[in-house]
Amino acid sequence: MVSLRRLGHRFLAGMLAVLCVAMIHHPAQAQVGDLNRYCQLSQVEVDAKETLRQQAASGDAVAIAQYEDLLKRHSDVLRSCRQRQWPRQQATWLRLYPCDLRPGVLDALMDRVVNLGYNEVYVEVFYNGQVLIPKSENRTVWPSVIQQQGYENQDLLADAISVGHKRGLKVYAWMFTMNFGYSYGQRRDRQQVLARNGNGETTSAFASRGGSNNPEEIFVDPYNYQAQGDYARMLQLVLKRKPDGVLFDYIRYPRGIGSNSVVGQVGDLWIYGSAAQNALIQRAQNNKGRELIRQFLTRGYLIEGDLDRVDKQFPNEAEPLWQSRRPSGSTSDAPLSVRRPALQLELWRLSVAHAVQGVIDFLNTVSQPVKQQNIPVGAVFFPTANQPVGTQGYDSRLQHWNRFPKSISWHPMAYSICGNTNCIVQEVQMVLRQNSASNVRPALAGVWGRAINNRPSLEAQMDALQRTVPNIQSISHFAYSWQDPEFDRFRKFCALP
Repeated sequence: MVSLRRLGHRFLAGMLAVLCVAMIHHPAQAQVGDLNRYCQLSQVEVDAKETLRQQAASGDAVAIAQYEDLLKRHSDVLRSCRQRQWPRQQATWLRLYPCDLRPGVLDALMDRVVNLGYNEVYVEVFYNGQVLIPKSENRTVWPSVIQQQGYENQDLLADAISVGHKRGLKVYAWMFTMNFGYSYGQRRDRQQVLARNGNGETTSAFASRGGSNNPEEIFVDPYNYQAQGDYARMLQLVLKRKPDGVLFDYIRYPRGIGSNSVVGQVGDLWIYGSAAQNALIQRAQNNKGRELIRQFLTRGYLIEGDLDRVDKQFPNEAEPLWQSRRPSGSTSDAPLSVRRPALQLELWRLSVAHAVQGVIDFLNTVSQPVKQQNIPVGAVFFPTANQPVGTQGYDSRLQHWNRFPKSISWHPMAYSICGNTNCIVQEVQMVLRQNSASNVRPALAGVWGRAINNRPSLEAQMDALQRTVPNIQSISHFAYSWQDPEFDRFRKFCALP
């Protein structure tokens, strides 16, 4: 198994000497031998490449030429191996830090990605209310990841794409979607954009009182045009860097905890932002339908007096109508005690469908400019996030991925923990019942070589999937930081000069 303890450039040596291992292999002797079944380089080749990288960084012209040649050969051998071995595409999820702007760090990082047999990398570019765009170009409502003075023009995303391509890696932009982040939620000029429940709470306020785990997650009303516009402007700046693909994450509502993990009444739904409310009311197809939708949203249920009032107010309309409702043929003469519970159940289902449709529509809207540039699009989701609970409840995330476009790749996060691989395989099989294997790209959580937190090793998970769903040809691993924690900690906390 490849060891990843070296941190690269000479400036790291003093700070992290405890991590370094003497490199005794002469760079001129480095040869690309056979890779293992996971297309990982041997430790000898890893050491030789790192030695060459450090020598090249010092300006040694011979080392520079040898290093460039070795990168090309490693790229070729990885491409050849991935064509022979299952799966054809193997990716890792990666967060970049300001420290990656230091000379040599990105080179060392992408070398390590290749060393582990990955031929794709999913770089996080919009997360936690910040965007990986240079401060000098950032015309979005979010702050840039790189805030340090003197680095306003440094384009870490463009650099990562360039450095990755040099090594034969495809570099995708991985982006939060409906979760706009804490900084967005603090803006006074964006309060009307935020998703709200029947108590008028934002997702942050809901979390602060114990409804969910993270008050820094700020979800927006997907029906709000300003939310769509803010996201579109940010996305255009990301697309300007020409990533090899875009992966949309957080295409859902918050995951509640305890009883809040289930939505069982209309007030639990995140449809009380002004845009979502108006869009729901507009689904009515006559005056009776419009008034009953309003009353249902306001009170959370109907009373017989609501039906009596609309019957008298609109005597020329036989039944209340809204999208998807088929007239039953009954008239206002039917007993109110019969009509009320049936209409209330229909309004509940309409409200849930409306919340779900907002998620689907938001994904379709933000995907469009990516497709127009012929850049591949993918959607990241939890396989169990679309499940009904009990007779009338639903998973609070309302992530009905089964309705995501089949023209984009699906990335199910098969993260279940059951002490073995069975539940992981079952989640993937659940998704495959809805889409073809060529379009399903499971994301696995774990580390190479050992089980962790009751999760089987990545080898065990990969082997189980290859046995049961061999037609899948693309798999990703969350996250690179799990494979190389010492280097990740250094990159996260080191300071720019």
